[in-house]
Amino acid sequence: MNYNAPVWRAPTLTTQGVRVGRPRDPQIDAAALEATLAVLDESGYGRLTLEEVARHAGTTKPAIYRRWPSRQQLVLAALGVRLGNLRAPDTGCTLCDLDECLKLFVAAFRRMPPDVIGPLFADCAGDRELRAAFMRTLFEPPRAAVKETLDRAHARGDLRDDIDLDLVLDLIGSFVHYRALFGHARTSAAEIERAVEALLQGIATDYPRLLEHSRRLSGAPQLHHLHA
Repeated sequence: MNYNAPVWRAPTLTTQGVRVGRPRDPQIDAAALEATLAVLDESGYGRLTLEEVARHAGTTKPAIYRRWPSRQQLVLAALGVRLGNLRAPDTGCTLCDLDECLKLFVAAFRRMPPDVIGPLFADCAGDRELRAAFMRTLFEPPRAAVKETLDRAHARGDLRDDIDLDLVLDLIGSFVHYRALFGHARTSAAEIERAVEALLQGIATDYPRLLEHSRRLSGAPQLHHLHA
C-alpha cells in the first residue's frame, strides 16, 4: 500500500471571526466534542441540547456558543472528529483497492449514530453555509477517497474510457448512503465484494484480467474473497 497517498481529512468547524482576547482552552473544545458524541449516542440528534452537552463536558452553554454558534455546527464538528481521516488504498490491484475503499466508506458511516444523518441534513439543507459545511464534513471526505481510487484505476487503463466517472462515483455513494440513511439493512463485507464485482464487470476494460491480476498480486486473500 502507498502510505504517501494523500489523506482526506474531515474539516474542523469552529466559530468564524472570534474576537481577539484570552486564548481558547483546547481542553474545553475536546471535552465539548466528546460530550456531543456521547449525547448523540445516548439520546440521538433530535433530543440533543447544548445544556446537556455542557453538563456532560463540565462547562457552560455560553462557552460552547463561543466556539460553535449553532447546534448544527457543534454536531458537524463532533461527527467530523469521529469520521477521522480516510486514506485511499493503493495496492496496485484495482479490484482490491475498490473493495477496501468501499469498506472504508461503509465503516465511516457506521461510526455515525443511526438517527443523526437524515435529521441533521434536514436541519442544514435550508441554510447555504450549513449545507456546505455538512457536505465538506460528512459527504466529501469519503467520496474523495473513492474518487482517487477510481482515477488511479482509470489511469492504469483498468476502466473503460467511455464511462462517466462522476456517475460511477454517485452509484457507489448511493449504495452506501441509501442504507446509512434508511438503516433498513447492514452492508456486510460479502455484499460489498459482490457490489464491486457487479460494478467492475460493467466498467472494467477486462474484468477477468483484473481478477487474475488480483489473484497473482495478493499475498493476503482476505482482502477480497473473490481471489479464491
